[in-house]
Amino acid sequence: MDSRNEGGSVFACAALCLRLADPAAKLAATAGAARAFARGRLRIDADAPPPAIGVPGRPARPRLVSPRALPPRGLGSVDGRKALLHAVAHIEFNAINLAWDAVHRFRGMPRAYYADWIGVAADEARHFSLLCARLAELGGAYGDFDAHDGLWEMAVKTSDSCLARMALVPRVLEARGLDVTPRMMARLREVGDFASARVLDIILREEVAHVAAGSRWFAWCCEREGRDADATFLALVAEYARGALKGPFNVDARRAAGFSAAELARLEAAA
Repeated sequence: MDSRNEGGSVFACAALCLRLADPAAKLAATAGAARAFARGRLRIDADAPPPAIGVPGRPARPRLVSPRALPPRGLGSVDGRKALLHAVAHIEFNAINLAWDAVHRFRGMPRAYYADWIGVAADEARHFSLLCARLAELGGAYGDFDAHDGLWEMAVKTSDSCLARMALVPRVLEARGLDVTPRMMARLREVGDFASARVLDIILREEVAHVAAGSRWFAWCCEREGRDADATFLALVAEYARGALKGPFNVDARRAAGFSAAELARLEAAA
């Protein structure tokens, strides 16, 4: 995103970042758009045309397969550690697209909503860069392993509802990362890969704020629609994502990300 785009539309910038397939170009455009928005140089058009859901820009590799087709990742070998980091990098790459889609798709939201998700897009781009750099140190690259498309499939399912999107992507799929990342870090340290564990630690700490943004805007959407947030969340999970709800939960991280003690107790019962 260069200076020629400053003074343009938030939605046009989001559409561009979504379309770009080359990772380096997507990262550069994301960083530029985030800077332009922070400087107040992108407008939020009230009469912008509605978007259509589509396939976001992404490179030809990795090849996308069923989650069941992905082999287990043993961390005792360099290849196993590369496969784990690649899987996380793929999640972060998808998360860039998901954040830009949340900006592009849902119109008429407060400026703070767009600020949150543009900030998330910039964070996810930085996380992806950190993971690619660590992969390179181990002799790997993004695209070396197969991956799955579960995150974007949920984006399609929630394309007609900001409330459902905020519930099911940040508060279910991304919150799952809060639960499993500490165990990944512990396993990496056990095999002596402290550099990879440090990268995951950075990501974990910053992902708490991303899930918190989902909690904040889910609550806002529920209030706008006059719906009970707790009951609505559990109903959406039961309808769309019951299989994604697995314990044990990282209670401290989830509390910091906007889950109440009562909500966590209900989630543990449901899981």
